[in-house]
Amino acid sequence: MFGLILMKLNILLATLLFTGSAFAQTTPATSCPLPVIPQGTNTATFPSPRVDWVARVYNTNQKAHQIADSIKLVFDGDSITDYWKGTGKAVWEERYGKLNAFDFGISGDRTQHVLWRLTQGQVDGIHPKLIALMIGTNNLGNNTVEEIADGVKTIVADYQKRCPEATILLQAIFPRAEQPTDPARAKIKAINEVISKLGDDKKVIYIDFGDKFLNPDGTMSKEIMPDFLHPSAKGYQIWADAIQPIIDRYFPTK
Repeated sequence: MFGLILMKLNILLATLLFTGSAFAQTTPATSCPLPVIPQGTNTATFPSPRVDWVARVYNTNQKAHQIADSIKLVFDGDSITDYWKGTGKAVWEERYGKLNAFDFGISGDRTQHVLWRLTQGQVDGIHPKLIALMIGTNNLGNNTVEEIADGVKTIVADYQKRCPEATILLQAIFPRAEQPTDPARAKIKAINEVISKLGDDKKVIYIDFGDKFLNPDGTMSKEIMPDFLHPSAKGYQIWADAIQPIIDRYFPTK
């Protein structure tokens, strides 16, 4: 199985190099072996790619680098962030279109995938004022609370190294599942408690507004999150309203 995956990845990268010279500048080589994760390593902190989305990563990086000088607001994360380009598009265009924001979020990503994207030059040459980050919900089934929190911490540190002038808006992982008794709720709460300590209200601003997606009894409405994970258009409006005071701090209205 590993050999088949590796062969497919090499074919994909070779195709990218053949079909577009721009990829030659961002693709490390025609042969890109999958990393081998050492036994006992916290997988949430080990930079690793998802083979199925390598092409998308390179395409996204290419687009971002073409407008690098104009990008001042970055969003990054998984499908919840990715869907700003779909379900949340109207709110995005209203709130962030004029701010030259760029969305790096990719559906299905875990902490290790964001780390790998960063190693591929995702923000090279980009100098954002603010980086809105939310990641970790897709790690729930494979990693412990401590591992996931460490993964988030590693991403924050990596972003700080690559974009030292930026402030990171670290958003708590959104609640998921319809009922407050669902085990995922407790695990997310525990993760958020750990990563909240990363906030210093200076270079890392931590914000948790998950309760805004819930009913008073703690249940989740399909009107806000139809699948009890991804926000509806109304949910994206709630999200935008929650972070607007911070957005205004870094992008004041003239």
